[in-house]
Amino acid sequence: MTFYSPVITNAAEVAQSDKLHLFRYVEDANQTKLDTYESRGGYSTWRKTLTSRKPEEVIAEVKSSGLRGRGGAGFPTGLKWGFVPKDSPKPRYLVCNADESEPGTCKDRVLMERDPHAMIEGMAIAAYAIGCHLMFVYIRGEFGHCIETVEKAMQEAYAKGHLGKNVYGTGYDLEMIVHTGGGAYICGEETALLNSLEGEKGMSRIRPPFPAIEGLYACPTIVNNVETLTSVRYIMERGAQWYRSMGTEKSPGSKIFSVSGHVKRPGNYEVELGFSLKKLIYDPQYGNGILGDKKLKGVIPGGASTPFLTPDQINVGLDFESMASVGSMLGSGAVIVFHEETCIVWAILRLIHFFRHESCGKCTPCREGTGWLEQIIYRIEHGGGTSGDIEKIEDICENILGRTICPLGDAAVMPIQSAIKQWRDEWQYHIDHGKCLVPTRFEFK
Repeated sequence: MTFYSPVITNAAEVAQSDKLHLFRYVEDANQTKLDTYESRGGYSTWRKTLTSRKPEEVIAEVKSSGLRGRGGAGFPTGLKWGFVPKDSPKPRYLVCNADESEPGTCKDRVLMERDPHAMIEGMAIAAYAIGCHLMFVYIRGEFGHCIETVEKAMQEAYAKGHLGKNVYGTGYDLEMIVHTGGGAYICGEETALLNSLEGEKGMSRIRPPFPAIEGLYACPTIVNNVETLTSVRYIMERGAQWYRSMGTEKSPGSKIFSVSGHVKRPGNYEVELGFSLKKLIYDPQYGNGILGDKKLKGVIPGGASTPFLTPDQINVGLDFESMASVGSMLGSGAVIVFHEETCIVWAILRLIHFFRHESCGKCTPCREGTGWLEQIIYRIEHGGGTSGDIEKIEDICENILGRTICPLGDAAVMPIQSAIKQWRDEWQYHIDHGKCLVPTRFEFK
């Protein structure tokens, strides 16, 4: 995938482009170098924050900005930081979740590969806010180039005194560790990530206690996404009110959306929250319409774990509240587009195969249920469907939803439930005729 910035044609768009900060310099290959980053004001915000702001002031600023987690859950970032107990004698940790495993999502990869120092600076500010002296970045194991780029940037930051002992002569110590994951989807869930970081199996923990109280090594821990922490750097540089000038009242700021599937111009796009999903798909500066000029069939708006939207639902804003109003979720911001020649049963079979494979196996409903779902849907797709299969699928989904420790079970069944709701006739056609309702050139072996 590629990443694009819209073409700027007038003064109003110049002003707008200044707001869209996360991708401001990603087209410049030299942005990964510390000298280039510093020439554009890099690390000056970290220095100013450390030397002139109190930790509680940083938390208050982030709370005022309304920044919400960009990993999928959308929890208010400043509020999350405020949960760290102030009187705990234990060390505190910050973990950057860079285990970007949600199908269709590749925005954090771009930030790490193209602007790693912005992420590190945001991490440093967040660490200071919660009183942390050791921070980790947990990177998906398959992201070899990301790992190499972030490690090099970290070394440069140490060499120039942005990290390490007695940062900027303030007496504040801050160390950083880059840790690579094993490629498990479950480790994108924060407690499974913490288990993996400790050297244990990547399995989710029962909560409470929540990580802010008892996380890594049973110590207070904050886990934030790459995009979230990169945004912190700009909020502290320009202020909460500047950040609130973008987006909507309840979903302020900008967000990166990964547009893929049957669009003419797939890529990563940074837009303000509340931006029209329809425009993101059809506008020539963004998705540029449906591949082959075919009709749109459906859209997954927030990654493979979110419910489908149909063509009559896409005239909606890309923000947390608007997505909920049409029965879906903003999620990680992975917009996956399907045209009219997509067999929905085939698409769902691909998804449930993924979730069944990635289940950690800890919870019986997820461990057993995802396997049952794949077996039934595989049989339907390959011409062996029988009467009652749709109802059986719905029953299994209901017995998984809300009955697992982590959201993987919910993530596995919500797309299935919405696909049956929106295209039940297509599922029935498969069962009645033993083949796809629409022509498709794909096959699941």
